Amino acid sequence: MGEQKVSQLSSKNQLNDFMQHLLNDVQALEYMLDNEMFETGIKRIGAEQEMCLVNEYWKPATNAMEILKDLKQYDWVETELARFNLETNLEPRVFTKDCLSKMEQELDTNLNIIRKVAKEKHNTEILLTGIMPTLRKSDLGMHNLTPKKRYAALMNAINSQLNGNTYELRLAGIDELLVKHDSPLLEACNTSFQVHLQVEPKNFVQMYNIAQLLSGPVMAVAANSPILFGKRLWHETRIALFQQALDTRSKHDHLRERSPRVTFGNGWLEESIMEIYREDIARFRVLISSDISENAFDMLKNNKPPSLRALQVHNGTVYRWNRPCYGTGGGIPHLRIECRVLPAGPTVIDEMANAALWLGAMEGIAIKYGDVRKHIGFEDVRDNFVKAARTGIDSKFTWFGDQKITACDLLLKEIIPLARLGLEAQGVDKIDIERYLNVIGARAKKHMNGARWTLRSFTSLAKKTNKDEAVSILTAAIIQNQKTGIPLHEWKEPNLDDLKKYEPYNLIVEEFMNTDIISVQKDDIIDLVADMMEWRNEQYMPVENSKGQLEGLIDVRMLLKHFSKQKLSSLENKIPTTVKEIMVKNPPVISPNATIGEALALMEKHKIGCLPVVQNGELAGLITAMNFLQITNRLINRSNREMQLVNTEIKKEKTSKKKSKKKK
Repeated sequence: MGEQKVSQLSSKNQLNDFMQHLLNDVQALEYMLDNEMFETGIKRIGAEQEMCLVNEYWKPATNAMEILKDLKQYDWVETELARFNLETNLEPRVFTKDCLSKMEQELDTNLNIIRKVAKEKHNTEILLTGIMPTLRKSDLGMHNLTPKKRYAALMNAINSQLNGNTYELRLAGIDELLVKHDSPLLEACNTSFQVHLQVEPKNFVQMYNIAQLLSGPVMAVAANSPILFGKRLWHETRIALFQQALDTRSKHDHLRERSPRVTFGNGWLEESIMEIYREDIARFRVLISSDISENAFDMLKNNKPPSLRALQVHNGTVYRWNRPCYGTGGGIPHLRIECRVLPAGPTVIDEMANAALWLGAMEGIAIKYGDVRKHIGFEDVRDNFVKAARTGIDSKFTWFGDQKITACDLLLKEIIPLARLGLEAQGVDKIDIERYLNVIGARAKKHMNGARWTLRSFTSLAKKTNKDEAVSILTAAIIQNQKTGIPLHEWKEPNLDDLKKYEPYNLIVEEFMNTDIISVQKDDIIDLVADMMEWRNEQYMPVENSKGQLEGLIDVRMLLKHFSKQKLSSLENKIPTTVKEIMVKNPPVISPNATIGEALALMEKHKIGCLPVVQNGELAGLITAMNFLQITNRLINRSNREMQLVNTEIKKEKTSKKKSKKKK
């Protein structure tokens, strides 16, 4: 859950003091490694479950703090970065026998408790998925930051590194997303199921490199986060989004390499875990501090395990996809590897299957192959990781012996058998091994994971309705399927009738505006504008300058009026009319954060059928009367279907009563 007692650096002295503690912690850790002071002879596993909160209209519910108050008796539930997230930690378990099924039972129990309190007291649902489909850009402002000192300190520290710039998202999949944002809270889009494996120091290098190797194949079969802001992007969009959300690097003319704080790493681990900590301290500036009174070496002299608090605070601000962790559970120091590539959801059984695959394959590869550096290059491993994030289960990987193999074939022929080998070697119950690995096998055989299900469903829905309703249906369907516990590969695609409650009047402009718009500039000739509007069957055309700022608006009536006058004048060799001569200057505009009701009222006030959507002077989209017509049509159709269902139920009830009377 992270170190909560932290603060933003406020002075050079505070920085120097924290840095001294950080260096002392590094030296103490090295001393402990050299003197074999870590727990050995036992392996434990654990996990952290992040989740989203969803309101009755399938949008983010920003009431995490209120829900947490009603769960205060449970120490296993905590806040996360945003007000629409929560997290639960699972107890560490010895990696053997029924550890996996016990972990699943604990996770189910925790989630059911949270779900019950959230629903009954706050009319809120919990959602397990890598990225909530209904998240809007406006949800990711600092107003939704969880009000805790740690989060504020971290966000302010990251912002201070930007030097006046803004965050940029650049992602391309089926669709393309190119957008600026002023807050690193974009990070809060991501929710994951983070799995921990305890590792002995002597085996840490070998096991960490195996974790890197497995990142691509495991992510490929687990990916479920392809939708962000109504755009179909990477199969596991979390990966690129997380990196870009915290990327404070500035652009330069030279080619000097600078690593982002979210990183896969730059090469194999060679000698020790110390390489990671040293590199992270050297590459990444200290962002936040903590009041530390403990001296690590004094603790060691008194035969007490040091907390290495400074090292853990800094480690918490560098986001490796396979993160090294130090802990002192039970009063004995230990090392862990935290797998961060797995998304939350889509169901508990799917998450546990992903965990079993990773944990088992970690052990199985160590048994069969030992040092994986002898079998594959790091560049291929990193390439596999990026491929898996982009194309998920559709990926084709490079594997041992430079063979090229599809994700599904690699899983079925290599990774699943290795996972079975590793789990058996740990003495995990056979019934659990088969239960979890069969889920992975079924996904691979059907060529189906959460990302493919989501992309297929969204694409189908978007052809029948607006994007907002499509993502709302997706969200509702995921929640319903999660409650049944049916694994992902058995899910049916949702349809329009699956959304039982949808309230478009709560929409904000950015959710239903048109963003695929063509514009003209004021010096363009009217003939060009007329042809463009005819080609695209458009009624309105915005006028922008070269910087994307709105300067005016043209509609079909203006064109008709212009050409009518031109025909009457019938002058030859007349100088072509330009846009600026007939456009409406300074038309009414609306913000993307305004409500649909405000947009409708503004259009009615000015008696217009189109509203440009403007943010910070730049054109962001258009709203036309057609948008409202589509929403109205959907509501009428929904109402008709609901009435048909009611009438059907009434008829059934009458028929049942008649039969009952006849029997009597």
